[in-house]
Amino acid sequence: MGLGEIFSLACAICWAIGVVLFKHSGESLTPKSLNLFKNCLATSLIIPTTLLFEGFNIPNLSGYEWFILIISGYFGIAIADNWYFEALRRVGAGRTAIVASLYSPFVIILSILYLGESLELWQWLGFVLVLSGILLVVYQRNYQEVDKAELYRGVGYAAGSVFLTALGVVLVKPVLDSGEHGFFWIVSLRLLIGIAGMVLFILIRRKFTATKLEFTQGNHNWRNLILASIFATYLAMILWLAGFKYTDASIASVLNETANIFIVLLAWLFLKESLNKRKLAGILLAFIGVIVFIGI
Repeated sequence: MGLGEIFSLACAICWAIGVVLFKHSGESLTPKSLNLFKNCLATSLIIPTTLLFEGFNIPNLSGYEWFILIISGYFGIAIADNWYFEALRRVGAGRTAIVASLYSPFVIILSILYLGESLELWQWLGFVLVLSGILLVVYQRNYQEVDKAELYRGVGYAAGSVFLTALGVVLVKPVLDSGEHGFFWIVSLRLLIGIAGMVLFILIRRKFTATKLEFTQGNHNWRNLILASIFATYLAMILWLAGFKYTDASIASVLNETANIFIVLLAWLFLKESLNKRKLAGILLAFIGVIVFIGI
C-alpha cells in the first residue's frame, strides 16, 4: 500500500469521526452555518500549519493555475456544499447518501478524460465490490414519502454536488502534482476561495444578520463542533488532497468512499445506532473490495 492510499483511507476515517461528532453535537446549527463555521475554523488552523511548514513563500501561480484553483475552490467547496445540504433538506440523508456514491464513478470518468488515468481489470472488480458494499450499508427499505417533483430536485442537487466535488479535485490535481508549489499553500488558497464564495452567497441573499444571530444565540455544543470541524475539515481536507497528490485520482476516490463504512461503525459504537446483518454484509463486501482494489 502506497502513501497516497494510506492518506486516502486516513481521510475517510477522519471524515467519519467528524460526522459522528457533528451528529453528537445535536446539529444545533443550520447546514449552511455549520459549513461556514467548520471551514473558517479549518482555515484558522491550516494557515498557521502552512506558515510553519512552508513559510511566507506564496506560490507563484500562472494565470491558468489561478483560474483552476478558483474554479476548484468555488465550485468544489462553496457551490457543491450548498447543493449537498439542499439535497439533505429535500430528500433526507438516506437518499442523499446513495446518490453520493456517484462520487468515485465521477472521479474515475473525469480522471480518464482529463488526466489520462486508467484502471486495471482487477481494480474495476474491487471498485464494483466497494460500491456494492456501500450501497448495502446506506440503503433503507422504508423512506418518508417525498413529493415526486421534490425528489427529482433533491436527487439533482445531490448528483450536482457530487459532480462538482469530483470536478474540483480532479482539476486541481495537476497543480498539486507540479512540485513547483507548496502543498499546504494550495490547500489554504483553495479553502479561502471556497469561504469567499460562501460569504459572497450569504451577502447576495442578505442572510448575514440571520447567520450572525444563529452563532450568538442558541445552546451550541462548541466542544464537539470544534472537534468535529478539526477532524472533518482540517485533517480530512489535508489527507484528502494528499491522497490525490500521491496516487491516481481514481484510486484515491474509491478509498475515500469507505468513509460511509466507518461512519456506520462509529455510529454503532458511540451513538448506539443499529448494525444489522445487511450493514455487516455491506461492510464485509466493501472491505474485500478495498483489499482487491489496492492489491494487498
